Amino acid sequence: MNNEINIAGRMIGENHKPFIIAEMSGNHNQSLEKALQIVEAAAEAGVDALKLQTYTADTMTLDVDNSDFMIDNPESLWKGQTYHNLYKKAYTPWEWHKEIFERCHQLGLIAFSSPFDETAVDFLETLDVPCYKIASFENTDIPLIQKVAKTGKPIIISTGLATAGELDDTLKAARDAGAKDIILLKCTSTYPASPDNSNLLTIPHMKDLFQCEVGLSDHTMGIGVGVASVVLGATVIEKHFTISRSSGGTDAAFSMEPDEMKALVLETERAWKSLGKISYGPTKDELPSLKDRRSLYIIKDIEEGELFTKDNIRPIRPGYGLPPKHLQTILGKKAKSSLKKGTPLQWDLL
Repeated sequence: MNNEINIAGRMIGENHKPFIIAEMSGNHNQSLEKALQIVEAAAEAGVDALKLQTYTADTMTLDVDNSDFMIDNPESLWKGQTYHNLYKKAYTPWEWHKEIFERCHQLGLIAFSSPFDETAVDFLETLDVPCYKIASFENTDIPLIQKVAKTGKPIIISTGLATAGELDDTLKAARDAGAKDIILLKCTSTYPASPDNSNLLTIPHMKDLFQCEVGLSDHTMGIGVGVASVVLGATVIEKHFTISRSSGGTDAAFSMEPDEMKALVLETERAWKSLGKISYGPTKDELPSLKDRRSLYIIKDIEEGELFTKDNIRPIRPGYGLPPKHLQTILGKKAKSSLKKGTPLQWDLL
């Protein structure tokens, strides 16, 4: 399958280098100045796009502090906070979006966002975003999926906790509502995620099962998982991004710093280029190296009629003589004429 997708003039598909998305999330720490610095650092790192999240604490949840609304996962970075308090700290003020997007455009970045409810979609439409991202925890919100699909714009969907059956429901709802270009991102919804739980072999299976472009939303540390995903067919990679993990931020602990993001951009493109095609034998650039193979050579002067033995012929470099596989056939045969040391052995010399 080769279903190329065009997002703001950038083609996405197996014939194009990986599309790299820097996710700002709440790493701006409620500072517009820092948000714009993150945009500039992302552009400098060479990513293709910068993504925001569009919600408010009140569109996400209720301001209630009973146990239902408390983050109680002992492994969570945000354990002990209420959902409302976390989202209040992490959200990107809607009045910032326009300025952030404008800075992205000035620096050549594609800018878009993840809407978390239908009002966010309406708002993002006023900013003419070129595509939408559905976050992993929202991929079963069918009304939201349908709302986004009706815009007719490409949709990127993180898989997260979704089963194959749930993803099938999501894609059917999106396609029935008019979505034509859909990209699924294999995603492990732990923060940070471990390579052990990344299960990248799902990527080619998912591409075949759902007949769409597939990528990776990666919460692991480092670039290894992202590079590996390209080999398995990922055409999009999303990573959380910050200027410095030490400066804090709701997602800073598992976000990429600029040098790491730059390395991801470079190494995923190298991985993509290395895929090439099924090929045996020397490439055009390798042809000069054929000289460096071993071949059969006269290693001691031989008189006419003298027998070829292991004392006077041997496989050595360079590769201008007969292949070494013929050694046993030639041993015991007679020289047709006198031969000098350093002569490449050929059939017409027997």
